[in-house]
Amino acid sequence: MDITIREATPDDASIIAQYNQRMAMETEKKLLYPDTVEKGVSIFLSRPDKGFYLIAESSGVVAGQCMVTYEWSDWRCGDFWWIQSVYVLPEFRRNGIFSALYHHILERAASDDLVAGIRLYVEKQNFTAQQTYLSLGMDHTHYAMLERDFTKNPLK
Repeated sequence: MDITIREATPDDASIIAQYNQRMAMETEKKLLYPDTVEKGVSIFLSRPDKGFYLIAESSGVVAGQCMVTYEWSDWRCGDFWWIQSVYVLPEFRRNGIFSALYHHILERAASDDLVAGIRLYVEKQNFTAQQTYLSLGMDHTHYAMLERDFTKNPLK
């Protein structure tokens, strides 16, 4: 299968937003507001200081995507790149799409002296995705993730 990886542009905002909505429904049974997601993607694409999206294309079709965000680590004096918003169209799964995205990220990270590592979070019950990440050389960590979601529990 021919796979091309490229950085997303503002023209990709709509398809990225659609794929983010599909991913949220498939993995977490969450219905996202289309206008909010598209606005969020568009703003992110206009802020390269926050990270970047990658697009995987095969035969002219956007077969998959992922977002990379930056988290500064003062302990390591470098950024951790967080892989997020991973989505591969069902008909392209198990064909190396995510692997191509991941290896592209590794190559890009290797050329940046300030990258301390790659991280991602995954739904606890998404064992298929976890197995994929482990097979690519990622490891489980000793960290648990906690959050306070202001959209559900506002400060005001």
